[in-house]
Amino acid sequence: MKRNNNKCHTDEVKATRLESDLLGGRDIPNEAYWGVHTLRAVENFPISGVPIGHYRSLVRGLGFIKEASASANLKLGVITSEIAEPIIKACIEVRDGKFDDQFVVDAIQGGAGTSTNMNANEVICNRALEIAGFDKGEFQHIHPLNHVNASQSTNDVYPTAIRVSMIIEIRALLEEIAYLRSTIDAKAEEFSEVLKMGRTQLQDAVPMTLGQEFAAWSQTLSEDEGRLQEMIPLLSEINLGGTAIGTKLNTPAGYSQLVTDVLSEICEHQFFPAVNLIEATSDTGVFVSVSSTFKRLATKISKISNDLRLLSSGPRAGINEINLPARQAGSSIMPGKVNPVIPEAVNEIAFTVIGNDLTVTMAAEAGQLQLNAFEPIIARSLMMSVVYLRQGCHILAKFCMSGITANVEHLRLTVENSIGLATALAPKLGYEKTSLIAKHAAEMNMSVREAVMDLGLMTEDEFNSLLGDVRKLTGQD
Repeated sequence: MKRNNNKCHTDEVKATRLESDLLGGRDIPNEAYWGVHTLRAVENFPISGVPIGHYRSLVRGLGFIKEASASANLKLGVITSEIAEPIIKACIEVRDGKFDDQFVVDAIQGGAGTSTNMNANEVICNRALEIAGFDKGEFQHIHPLNHVNASQSTNDVYPTAIRVSMIIEIRALLEEIAYLRSTIDAKAEEFSEVLKMGRTQLQDAVPMTLGQEFAAWSQTLSEDEGRLQEMIPLLSEINLGGTAIGTKLNTPAGYSQLVTDVLSEICEHQFFPAVNLIEATSDTGVFVSVSSTFKRLATKISKISNDLRLLSSGPRAGINEINLPARQAGSSIMPGKVNPVIPEAVNEIAFTVIGNDLTVTMAAEAGQLQLNAFEPIIARSLMMSVVYLRQGCHILAKFCMSGITANVEHLRLTVENSIGLATALAPKLGYEKTSLIAKHAAEMNMSVREAVMDLGLMTEDEFNSLLGDVRKLTGQD
């Protein structure tokens, strides 16, 4: 391949270059690595204002796939080393984040992801041309479709890129869940001896410790860690080599397995060719499963946030069992008011993720015949959900959970005064007499001890043997 290193000065400072597609020619800014296909997509889809370059892991996934494809095509003789080597170098730069600002197509787009794939092809091609010593747009040397996209289609590249990005993002999310859990566990240990009343349906129930309440939150998140881990093997089955509809049209023999092996090597993660490439090209069931798992986690952390807001309500006219760290002034009119802004933000994250799950479900159901045209909105929804969840877990741990304190004396008094203690007397006295004690305590504004003595149902020693040490009622060994 001849390298042109003798361009005249006037060529180097041209503001635009002419590129053409089946619709005609367009001037492209000379500094842009994207080209005519990307330009038309930018013009056609001014929708969310969020470009695909915003999602680092998706661009990284595209870089991995194009690099694996170029390596496989080189080994199978589809392209020469003079073409493959600069493409591979450009792909490495793309996946390392050097060209994120060149991925300018809106995340919401028609065409089943074709615009995203074209954007990747053009950026990689123009960078490869530079590496090879040519100017952007000199596609007679390295071509975005004939070479960068060789043996590929949007229909196998795009869904595979989503899978790669989801594996990257789920791993990052798992790290933040682990951080949140460790923060909760530290509080569970700190509050292990702090007695309080548990509540059911917002009514007094039976005694527990504040540490037990926190430990339960940690356990529920642990279960979601397991569900997320289960998604990674499902995402590892890919349809590269299926091209348009899964029939391997325009691919050399052995390409599908080879490109999958190369992708596994450079990603340091084991991928597998789909058992049925036609099914894998049309089916988006794995994305529904992933989204559902995100929704489950969102529901859990939102419930925890609800609990935090309730337990810290007040401070004087609410439950006021715990104190959340003050993060900012809470009112423009009420001096001294501090709001639970971190749990509130996590609630909003959960609402978004739950809505995104419905979007993914509808988009997956709307697929027709051999392709789902709505994978861009699936990708956008999944990326938004996983990023929001990751950040939500982080801020909940760092800005809220780690700084929580307990109002120990207030909690002790609520336990001593709670009518819920009467429940522990039921095995000895029976349900009817225990109900009478609870009713009498409520009507006479007495403690359970005082009500029992007033009704003459037990001696002091008998009562102390059952309720003298309330800690025994918490079920802790």
